[in-house]
Amino acid sequence: MIDRRAALPWIFGLALLAVLVAWFLATHRRVEKIESLPPKGEASYNPLYALKISLQAVGQRVETRQRLDLDTLALGPDDTVLVYSDSRSLGDAELDALFAFAESGGHLVLRLPPWQGKTPDTALADWLPIAPLLQVPGCMAFDLPGQKAREVFCRDARFRLQQGAEISHVWRNAAGQAVYARFVHGEGSVDLVSSLDLLQNNRLSEPGHAHFARQLLAPHWGEGTLHLVYAADMPPLWLWLLTNAWRVLLPLLLGLLAWLWMRTPRFGPVLPSPLPPRRALLEHVDASGEHLLRYGKHALLHRAMRESVLALLRRRDPLAAAMEGETQAALLVTRTGLAATDIRAMLDTRPPATPHEFRQRIARLIALRKRL
Repeated sequence: MIDRRAALPWIFGLALLAVLVAWFLATHRRVEKIESLPPKGEASYNPLYALKISLQAVGQRVETRQRLDLDTLALGPDDTVLVYSDSRSLGDAELDALFAFAESGGHLVLRLPPWQGKTPDTALADWLPIAPLLQVPGCMAFDLPGQKAREVFCRDARFRLQQGAEISHVWRNAAGQAVYARFVHGEGSVDLVSSLDLLQNNRLSEPGHAHFARQLLAPHWGEGTLHLVYAADMPPLWLWLLTNAWRVLLPLLLGLLAWLWMRTPRFGPVLPSPLPPRRALLEHVDASGEHLLRYGKHALLHRAMRESVLALLRRRDPLAAAMEGETQAALLVTRTGLAATDIRAMLDTRPPATPHEFRQRIARLIALRKRL
């Protein structure tokens, strides 16, 4: 037979588990959440990677490169070259070759150099009929049918068109300040844009930016190859480490500081503090001297006192301590002012013969030590 009392805990446990499962299913539901991960590979250093993938998806032939190497770049009359980097990084020979390519039928896209202080950059004015402007506040309205109006090119450079400039498209405000123009150059065309930031990876998906890219690349759409030239804009190593590796650097820095704290010597006095005089030690020294004196160890006590005075002399006057005989006595007379006979008696190495002579010589050594 089954013991009911033993089965009751199992029944209550299963019931509690069923209640918990029912509560979890009633209060929780499965959802999907999309997290934006940091770019990897080419997308981490190529600002035109999203544009490249988008153009390839619609059947365009696209090539991307970090530098404009005209020796290895075979350009045809139906090709398009978009230079994303600052045009001031191009040399005169490269600009001559690019404008010659546009004159033969190609399509060239350049960007205006950004603001540089109070003086406008006129690097492209030698090839294009433009006049760069100083920094002008304000944005350009970007209106698309069916979309909310937006403002772009708010902090970008502007330029004016010179009289007689042959253009097919232009984007400018009422004051004549242009942010985009397409110049007719020979059999081809040259597009000048204030900024190409609208084509960046993180901005291409914004409303209207893809339409702007389509109009920018329209002259040879579907005909030749699109060459996207960018400069690998890598941040400094220290900035990259602070941005991406701080989780590893912070514990390492704390460990280094802890190790330095453990290895750093503690600051304190140069010499240890002298011990306070102990009566028991002084009594022991006094008793030891009385014992030696009682048993006639005059020579031992005299030699110890003489060595103590000479040690002090070596610290106070090394030259006098290094001399011997009359020379040493003369130096000590000059230093202490004592009589020469007393100095000779003090430095005498012969042991005292009587207790009276011992006391006199000890007294003279004490007087000499006070004068040093």
